[in-house]
Parts: sequence; structure tokens; C-alpha cells
Amino acid sequence: MGEVKVVAHDPTWSDAFDQEAALLSEALGDNVLAIHHIGSTAIPGIYAKPVIDILVEVGDLAVLDDGNAEMEALNYEVMGEFGIPGRRYFRKDNFKGIRTHQIHAFQVGSPQIARHIAFRDYLIAHPDAARAYSELKARVAKETRTADEYMDGKDAFIREIDIRAGGQRSAW
Repeated sequence: MGEVKVVAHDPTWSDAFDQEAALLSEALGDNVLAIHHIGSTAIPGIYAKPVIDILVEVGDLAVLDDGNAEMEALNYEVMGEFGIPGRRYFRKDNFKGIRTHQIHAFQVGSPQIARHIAFRDYLIAHPDAARAYSELKARVAKETRTADEYMDGKDAFIREIDIRAGGQRSAW
């Protein structure tokens, strides 16, 4: 059991995000409107998979699609929508084949942008909820065998926080 590994918060995750955001901004140019650090690595003090989650807000998804070569030059695998309409998903592994970064790109105005940011900001502002999420993640990671089971084990909690944060999820 426990294929998914979560670890204690690492304060260097913020620096890793900043470095990657600078590379992305340079590679993708004026189409990038904002780059946000999201996911558990953006929330101080909680357990997380050691993968930097990045949300890239773009002016035009078609222009982003035209920049796939730039993403590949940064060692990202281009995954297209990857199950979420209106998203572009990219993932990067290190030389050992271990995932280090993942990007969720949405066109400006997508409700997914506000949802992800609201979730992150809610947990930062509510330490008790962040601690509960951290404990849940650690327990579910130990009890599950696959990434899908891990995601399913967190789903009800995430939905509840989405509602509390006002970033109710659309088709996700």
C-alpha cells in the first residue's frame, strides 16, 4: 500500500516555483497573464507530494498550443486537456524519472483559475482546515495503492473546501 508518497512541507518549494515561473514566463511570452503556485506545495506546513503545481493563466489557449515546442524545450511533456475541458496539462520529470512539476494552464476567465486560487488561499487563511487536509493526505497516502485511490480519498474534503472558499468546482 501507499504508492503515493507525501512528505512534510519543504520551504524550498517556493523557490522552485519562482525559478520555474521565470522560465515559463520567458518561454511563453506575452500570452502569459499570470503564473500561480497552487496545490499543497503552495500551502506552508502541510504534507504534499513533492511536485510543484503551477497554474498558468493565458490570454489564448490556441497560442499556448502553438508554443508546445517551447514547453518541450523546458523538458515538459505536452498532455493536452488530459481529461479536463479547457485545460492544457504539462508535466516534467527529473533525470531519474520522478515527477517534479506539473502545469495546469487555463484561458483567462476560466472558473478553474478562481477555484484553484480560492482553495489555496482558504487553506492558508484557515490553519485548522489546512492541518485537517494535511492529516487526511498522510492517512490516505498510507491506505491507498494507486494515485486514483489517493485522489478519491481526498475528493469529499476538497469539494467541501471548494464550497467554503467560494470557488465551487465546475466539471472537474
